Amino acid sequence: MTDFHLIATDGAARAGILQTAHGEIATPVFMPVGTAATVKGMTPDAVRATGAQVVLANTYHLMLRPGAERVASLGGLHRMMDWPAPILTDSGGFQIMSLSGLRKLDADGVTFRSHLDGSSHRLTPERSMQIQHLLDATITMALDECTKFPASEAEAEASMRLSMRWAAASRAAFRERSGYKLFGIVQGSIYPDLRRISTEALLAIGFDGYAIGGLAVGEGQAVMFEVLDASVPLLPADRPRYLMGVGTPDDLIGAVSRGVDMFDCVIPTRAGRTGRAFTSSGVLNLRNAIHAGDDGPLDAQCDCPACTRHPRGYLHHLFRAREMLGPMLLTWHNLRYYRNLMTGLREAILQGRLRAHVEALRAGWTRSAASSGM
Repeated sequence: MTDFHLIATDGAARAGILQTAHGEIATPVFMPVGTAATVKGMTPDAVRATGAQVVLANTYHLMLRPGAERVASLGGLHRMMDWPAPILTDSGGFQIMSLSGLRKLDADGVTFRSHLDGSSHRLTPERSMQIQHLLDATITMALDECTKFPASEAEAEASMRLSMRWAAASRAAFRERSGYKLFGIVQGSIYPDLRRISTEALLAIGFDGYAIGGLAVGEGQAVMFEVLDASVPLLPADRPRYLMGVGTPDDLIGAVSRGVDMFDCVIPTRAGRTGRAFTSSGVLNLRNAIHAGDDGPLDAQCDCPACTRHPRGYLHHLFRAREMLGPMLLTWHNLRYYRNLMTGLREAILQGRLRAHVEALRAGWTRSAASSGM
């Protein structure tokens, strides 16, 4: 019996509820990224105030510092972070891919050198499951190799088959607990046949949810959507679907429209730290001088502190003066914007008016573009 319940559909788009050991997750949902067990620039209360239902933490970084056993001794991520709600931890596969010359793959796992101090480490599916158990992850991800891009079809197939071997080992090593989930990850780069083979392999193993990995790595939005068009219909309707590492608001809209339920990405927090704000009229660069004397709100449609308590000109000043409050306020705003975006998409699906809602969103992004400082 699944803990994921579909409530409504609108075309391929879905609205649902995922029941977990740490509470419900209403989908579609965006998960703020807390790489080192913290969302940068945000207190846990601030993250809660954005409306976030679930956050993501990073297995690779936490295994290196402070260490999974240390996290467990401090009560696990939920207690340590003051985040009793759901937490998803990735498997470490993406970060290991990015190590390039510092890693060595074999059939049973990967040996790599830490980017922090060069120390040698071994990560296998069994160890990844153990680490995520020690972290007390609500949703654990199977260990995979995130296929590089570009990759030939032969390279992508070898990478995908290794990930499927690791997926089976991850499933066998995962410690079942009520309300805790294990997700498998579909790989296969941009090749539809490989994505189909990967999906069939994962379905044969059996997982609580299915992620689509290996995208948003340089292939471009059009190709990403083509891969989703070929991949998402193969996934079971009674399991959540998670597109990893994506993305911009337009990426999210396109993927939700294709039937994806869950997302994470560093874009809104990273943009907030660098002065870029996602708003109902498009992306604004708060460092631009055009905002210096603006006494209006950052976004009149947003209810976050940056928009309700400060004029836009003050936010510009904070970034020009390099005050840490600027990145904090803009990170809060961007996470609230993403939360409002997903809430709006969910409500539109429930009401059967997704297409009109998306058209209105996109029309708003082009409004006043000439004076936005984009």
